[in-house]
Amino acid sequence: MHDILRDRIMRRLEALPEQRLYQVLDYIEFVESKYAERQAPPPNVLQRFAEGVEDTLRAGNLSASTVAEAMGFMSKAMNVLSGVAAAGASVASDIVGTAKSAAEQKAAEPKPPVEPPPSSAP
Repeated sequence: MHDILRDRIMRRLEALPEQRLYQVLDYIEFVESKYAERQAPPPNVLQRFAEGVEDTLRAGNLSASTVAEAMGFMSKAMNVLSGVAAAGASVASDIVGTAKSAAEQKAAEPKPPVEPPPSSAP
């Protein structure tokens, strides 16, 4: 999808109330199931969890504004968890880089010569 079309769709969606947005989502999922040329990229674990919670709330006949508010909180929590995951990945990357550097330095050090054992010949 090109940027102009994406922006045009987003402008139209931003003007709609929450209840209509869920109807649009349902329609998109229907059209995707019938006519998609390729699979949509799978959601990550956090997205899959949030979508499951959202679907459960919608199935419980809660108002769209209540679902939207709950999903807003969920989105904030997901952003925090994503930040924690990114920080963890950065720390792990730093540790691996330091370990590799230390191993390369150790391998580059000259090894002391090995002396033959003293002979016990008379």
